[in-house]
Amino acid sequence: MGEAALVPNSSPISQRGHLFYNTLFDENASCHIALGNAYRDTIAGGEDMTDEEFQSHGGNKSLIHTDFMIGSAEMDIDGIKKDGTREPVMRQGEWAIDL
Repeated sequence: MGEAALVPNSSPISQRGHLFYNTLFDENASCHIALGNAYRDTIAGGEDMTDEEFQSHGGNKSLIHTDFMIGSAEMDIDGIKKDGTREPVMRQGEWAIDL
């Protein structure tokens, strides 16, 4: 996996109800995941690591980075804590927690 992004259904771009057929715009309207290359700045010091170091820290190195939109107004997402308990993150496509 190269990326995971949570976007609430109430985001302005989502509320437009328009499909742009351009990933750079459409990914801002929906929760999405990407297969392929990971962003190096998601790991502390990742920009300065060799490819091997980046991968040993969990980063994915690939020639591709392809986004897939997966969000909807029906989506529920839970985080799972180290002790196995679940924490609601999104309910019905909206944030379930106060930030």
